[in-house]
Order: sequence, then structure tokens, then C-alpha cells
Amino acid sequence: MRMKWIAASAVAFAVAAPAGMLAPRAHAATPAAAGFYQDRPWDQPPDEYRDVQRQGFHDGVEAARHDWDRHSRKDADDHDRYRHPPVAREFHNDYRDGFKHGYDVAMSHIRDERRDHDNDRPY
Repeated sequence: MRMKWIAASAVAFAVAAPAGMLAPRAHAATPAAAGFYQDRPWDQPPDEYRDVQRQGFHDGVEAARHDWDRHSRKDADDHDRYRHPPVAREFHNDYRDGFKHGYDVAMSHIRDERRDHDNDRPY
């Protein structure tokens, strides 16, 4: 009797285990997707950007750093590269979109970093 029980359990396990391994798991991708942007450098342009947008994004980040360091007026469309993009005319809008996004991301990051630094100071 005991041998039949062990054999039946073994057969049930052998049939059920592969089915469980092949079953789709919706929750399996969720942690990786949720943590993706947390591990991404803040100054990296989005993956879906085309080359011209990436160039604009990087130039916008550098323009924001420059403005912050010089304590100058903080506005992306005041920059010469924004007004006169260094790309072919048909790509001006893509470049400007990337530039503005990069500028905004950098300013937000710099402000948050500065705020965190100010909050760490003892009074």
C-alpha cells in the first residue's frame, strides 16, 4: 500500500512540475520593469530617442549645468543651440525636443541634489 502511495505521488509530481514551470507568470517581469528607471543614470536619454534627439538631450543637460554654475537665467530656449540647432533643418524640432527634455531633467536633478545637500547641513 505504501509503495502505491509513493508511486502515485511521484507520478503526480512528475506531471505537475513541468506544467508549473511552463505556466506564464505575470508577476515575474514586474520587479525588473519597476526597478529599471531607478538603475538608469539620470543624464541618459530615453532609449526610444533617435540620434538627433539624443544629441539635443546631451546638449540640454550641458546647457543646464552651465546655467546653474554661472547662476544665469534658467531657461532652455534662451540658448543659442536651442534657437539654432546644429543639425539639418528637417531635424530642428527633434533636436529642440531632446534639448528641452535634457535641460529640464538636468535642472530638476540639480535642484533635488542641492535640496538634499542643504537638508544635510547641521544648524
